[in-house]
Amino acid sequence: MKNEERVVIAGGGLAGLRAGERLRELGFRGEIVIVSAERHLPYHRPALSKEAINGELNASDLRLTISRELNAIWRLGTAATHLEPDRRVVGLPGGEELGYDGLIIATGVEPRHLQGAPRQDQRIHVLRTVDDAIAIKQAINSTQGLVVVVGGGLIGCEMAASVKSMGRDVAIVSRSSTLLGSAVGKNIADTVTEAHRARGVRMAMGVKIRHWMPQAGGVAIHLSDGQVFFAAVVVIAVGASPSVAWLRGSGLVLEDGVLCDPTCHVVGGTDIVAAGDVAQWPNLRFGGRPRRVEHWLNAVEMGRAAAENLLAGRESSRPFTPVPRFWTEQYGMRIQGSGLPAMGKDTTTLAGSQKDHRTITGFVDDGRLVGMVGLDAPTAMIKLSTELWRQNRVTVSGPRRRPQHLAPPDQLAEPRRTPQPVPYEAPPTRFDSPPAGGDAAPSRFDAPPTHFEVPSRPEPEPERYEPDPTRVERLEPARYEVPRQQQESQPLPIPPHAPVVRTRAHPRPLVRTGPRDRPR
Repeated sequence: MKNEERVVIAGGGLAGLRAGERLRELGFRGEIVIVSAERHLPYHRPALSKEAINGELNASDLRLTISRELNAIWRLGTAATHLEPDRRVVGLPGGEELGYDGLIIATGVEPRHLQGAPRQDQRIHVLRTVDDAIAIKQAINSTQGLVVVVGGGLIGCEMAASVKSMGRDVAIVSRSSTLLGSAVGKNIADTVTEAHRARGVRMAMGVKIRHWMPQAGGVAIHLSDGQVFFAAVVVIAVGASPSVAWLRGSGLVLEDGVLCDPTCHVVGGTDIVAAGDVAQWPNLRFGGRPRRVEHWLNAVEMGRAAAENLLAGRESSRPFTPVPRFWTEQYGMRIQGSGLPAMGKDTTTLAGSQKDHRTITGFVDDGRLVGMVGLDAPTAMIKLSTELWRQNRVTVSGPRRRPQHLAPPDQLAEPRRTPQPVPYEAPPTRFDSPPAGGDAAPSRFDAPPTHFEVPSRPEPEPERYEPDPTRVERLEPARYEVPRQQQESQPLPIPPHAPVVRTRAHPRPLVRTGPRDRPR
């Protein structure tokens, strides 16, 4: 590789960081520039609604350790303003132009606006960044009275549980009749709703906000059912929208995010891939409909896959076909999800206990298990995950030729092998040890119902890119970082399918050997 080569990563979050690290692992020795709108280096975002609010962790505790091999140029506090793919230029504030040979879009999402909310009022907050979490924490500690959380999704429920643990009066306002809605199934949603209600969280479910009335002592919120909440602090958690405003006019397809091929290559662009919350792509394991997945682990896996496929080139890339996983924790209850529950048209109980609330809900689409969500059932989730993998295999027709850019066989670190499904195990919610009793064997956990049958998928599986579940990043206490599977003194092996240093499918390498005709 030559030093003129440059890959720009737009977005300095988890997906961008893991993409940059993967470039180095695969032998990329050119310049990596990470452009981030935030003024902080990457940090563990899921903790913002939990430990960062209730005071268990400070901002410095959330930082992710950055590999020394990354050797990237960080442009913090610098938001990309526009993209010109034909000139291979990313626009920056002040008219600066940053040229690239390869581009990774990982700008994530931004909090969704709630119509009519007086966002200019300093008592009304959203939660997306560590600065948002600090502002919310300071507002709660400096006031008395009711804290109102608008939104009954994962972030809203986590926020309400955290504020309640601080001894504050909390109310949840939601348009849904139950917390978490259809994301976890009715049984688990009802259990979570009752857990909040039993701890004194005031609930206004199935309502809309009619009027906001800021006053000297707080903000009066008038609801459609006639209730009025007088809030000292308001946190709006009604979802997020992809951060794509800077891409408008670029020619890329922007449909609820950046539209990508199955290989993470952006539709309408050349040598551009996308990863993380901003990317919308068809996961061939779950049909051909493009979707976005806003989960922490997906940002890790997709960032790495996007980097691999950027170097391989569009024609030689492998589809990114993960089984998404997520988790949350509220009042000591652990909720784990796997697959795409949103695809399910029907639900079924895959396992359940007669003595307590532990259960696993399966989500079914046309007779096929496409997702499952468990409540305090990690052991059973691991056992049942094999069935989820089996029923959602990837089938690609036609032979696959060997890409021109792969390393010769004698340079491969190990022989080629087809990845096999590995049982899913979500990272522990406390990040240091599982909750007490979380893995205890239930008194009676039923196996999947014998009447629940679906057609099996053809075997064997074709060669494809598939994230290895054994590489799920584990979190250490306080630092939220992932231990590496190899010591830094050992060289990182190049996977059998890993390409070397080119980003196009045709013979022309990524490196430019002549003078550059665009801004540096």
